[in-house]
Amino acid sequence: MPTDLAPPSNIRFRIIGVSMLMAFILYLDRVCLGEIVKSDSFARDVPLSDKELGDILGAFFFTYALFQIPTGWASDRFGARKVLTAYIVLWSVFTAMTGFMSTFAGLLAMRLLCGAAEAGAYPTSGAIIRRWIPIQQRARASALVAFGGRLGGALAPAITTWMVIQLGHWRRPLWIDGVVGLAIAALYWWVVRDRPEEHPDCNDAERAVIGHPPVEPPVPTREFFGMILAFCRCRNLWLNGIGQFCTNVGWAFLVTWLPKYLKRELHVPDAEGAMMVTLVLACGMLGQLTGGFLADLSVHRFGLRWGRVLPLFASGTLAGIAYLVCLQQSTAWGYVACFCCVSFAVDLGNPATWAFMQDIGGRATAAAFGWGNMWGNLGAAAISKAAPLIVAAGATPALGQRNVFLFCTGALFLYGVVSLCLDATKPVLKPAATSP
Repeated sequence: MPTDLAPPSNIRFRIIGVSMLMAFILYLDRVCLGEIVKSDSFARDVPLSDKELGDILGAFFFTYALFQIPTGWASDRFGARKVLTAYIVLWSVFTAMTGFMSTFAGLLAMRLLCGAAEAGAYPTSGAIIRRWIPIQQRARASALVAFGGRLGGALAPAITTWMVIQLGHWRRPLWIDGVVGLAIAALYWWVVRDRPEEHPDCNDAERAVIGHPPVEPPVPTREFFGMILAFCRCRNLWLNGIGQFCTNVGWAFLVTWLPKYLKRELHVPDAEGAMMVTLVLACGMLGQLTGGFLADLSVHRFGLRWGRVLPLFASGTLAGIAYLVCLQQSTAWGYVACFCCVSFAVDLGNPATWAFMQDIGGRATAAAFGWGNMWGNLGAAAISKAAPLIVAAGATPALGQRNVFLFCTGALFLYGVVSLCLDATKPVLKPAATSP
């Protein structure tokens, strides 16, 4: 059959599928240690204070935020396929090596290294999506990859706890996670190519569907600091960074302080509280899928400029309103219903955020993505530190908690307003016509 009559080869769907697997193991390896440190076998092997455990668990996010831009730039510069495969290998090895550590220093070092290795995963995936997915479908593709991560995070506690119980020790689940990660790295290398024209199984019909994204030379090493300076001058990136910081202030409460809030303030038993938190996170996964569809529909209906920002405005506004409604609740399930709405609304805007960075990133897509992701993680860290301080500053714990909800509300409303000022038609860097 002639090439021009052949149906599209649909390699891009395989790439999205393996990227979802990558995101799944990314979050599984990120979250698993939080469950492991609660186990009796860990407590017997590695007796640590609560402060030391907190330092170990928090170390990941420090290097994860710090290395967003460098690891994103490296994938732009040296090729997303080879670099992301290397990232998966590295964090899988560090996860497995965590199972051999028996000291505070050893565990701390492994978590710092895991954070640095995982930092480039989502920025690099964003660059791959930009090259393989038509602009009208980028948000849906981004939603699927992010959904894989959310699913891994939601299932990690149950999977990890089950393995610890079945295998009889905390170390073995980490070794298994590491081996699974290495298998996914091999699969990623086999399936993915940097561009459609480089894939031997991608035919002309599929390349026609994808379109022809410009082949832009990456930012060379000698221009790295010039790229950072351009980022610092970019209004779009600063607005996006503020937005991601604010949205993570609102979202991160759900995965940091919500379990303790349910137990301490609402007197929910541990088992029921765990089920409630899982339900809240599941609503976020539904928001990811819905947001991907709506974001692409919005661009089709309103064009790139307003089509990208309207879902973000809706996301921040709806999530902020849901926190306000919390103030009127009197039952645990009433609060949980509001938190489910927050989770759904926040993740509703996530695909549009990914797509926006792909729209403006150009030859520095992964690095620009890392800029926004860095600020988002700093926002998550901020609410983790600020929430107990805000509660303590209240006249009573109940009033302090209300102030936390108001703080999250304000951050989410600001996210919605700031999003209206974004413009996806304005790239971060000028075309590299003169770049080598």
